[in-house]
Amino acid sequence: MLTKAPRGTKDVVPSDSYKWQHVEELFREVCEKFGYKEIRTPGFEHTELFERGVGETTDVVQKEMYTFEDRGGRSITLKAEGTAPAARLFIENKLYAEAQPTKIFYITPVYRYERPQKGRLREHHQFGIEVYGSESPAIDAEVISIVSTIYNKLGVKDIELHINSIGCPQCRKEYNKILKEYLSDKLDKLCKTCNSRYEKNPMRILDCKNESCQAELEDAPLMVDYLCDDCKVHFESVKEYLNELGIDFVVDPKIVRGLDYYTKTAFEFISKEIGAKSTVCGGGRYDGLIEEIGGPKTPAVGFGMGIERLLLTLENNGIEIEEPTGPDVFVVTIGERAEKEAFKLLYKLRNNNISADKDYLDRSIKAQFKYSNKINATYTIVIGDDEIEKDVVTLKNMKTGEQEEIKLSNIVEILKNKLGR
Repeated sequence: MLTKAPRGTKDVVPSDSYKWQHVEELFREVCEKFGYKEIRTPGFEHTELFERGVGETTDVVQKEMYTFEDRGGRSITLKAEGTAPAARLFIENKLYAEAQPTKIFYITPVYRYERPQKGRLREHHQFGIEVYGSESPAIDAEVISIVSTIYNKLGVKDIELHINSIGCPQCRKEYNKILKEYLSDKLDKLCKTCNSRYEKNPMRILDCKNESCQAELEDAPLMVDYLCDDCKVHFESVKEYLNELGIDFVVDPKIVRGLDYYTKTAFEFISKEIGAKSTVCGGGRYDGLIEEIGGPKTPAVGFGMGIERLLLTLENNGIEIEEPTGPDVFVVTIGERAEKEAFKLLYKLRNNNISADKDYLDRSIKAQFKYSNKINATYTIVIGDDEIEKDVVTLKNMKTGEQEEIKLSNIVEILKNKLGR
């Protein structure tokens, strides 16, 4: 077990890490264009933050959190999702006192003790957006459009946007009465988890993943049919803004999201390519969360996107991320003096923005050239003891095979010119 990663975790090796770097760079590029700034929160938080923020009736809190007591007797939980820590950061650092809205994003690992499955691990990684301080339905549509922009830039086609409104505390209170009346005769047929949610948050029953429970809920009353006037207007406005942007969507009244903090807009991007758990991004509005965990009343909206599921979606759509090129230069050495000169040359090249490497395994000249080709170097430089005396080296273009002698003393300028630096 010592040499095996814990169940539900996965190493990212060099042959895959460039894919992660590509999508992370894209996230940052898109966020910059939309005016979002990066935050970073701790890997663990006080357990109460997730209990109060995410909700005690959720699967995350009831079944999935990595919670432990530290040496000071405090209950600590590894980061289970990104929104509650971001909300805590917003309050603790008094970002509400700055110009609003506050637009932030994060790229973070999250931890959930659940059955590992394809694209969803116990340690997985999340890209998230949060906006604080605006009640406008336009900001809901903007947040959704960020997801759409990312998928478009990656070339993902088979993704469908599903949206819903799950109301506000006012209209949800009335809806819960109607829903509980509907559920009252079905409790003996619903699972233990659904029964535990009946009093505290009956709407969460609609999100149960148990197939037998879903069969009992087919004709359940839907929140979208009981929205108050304010929530109706908000939802219609979100749809209008999405139409203005040309973003297609499906109104899906069954979406309730898996976390208790959501209000009004809820959305999911769904892929048909990665199996039964097809939601690749989800989010919505959560106007009560900041106040719930001790901050001022602040409207908010955001989303979370699983990076592993995104990469799996790209793979299943046949979208390949271009592998990075090898070093600009590989230095082949002949002789002990040349080896030391090459070591010094590498330092000089690297400090002039030219990526470079050399042999460290005492390979033969032929093997050095073979290795240079294998790592896809653009140029190979041959340095021998005789060449040092003459202040010349042989430069070979590994793509064309062309060779030329160049002055060693002018090598930086020559390479910069050839590489367009």
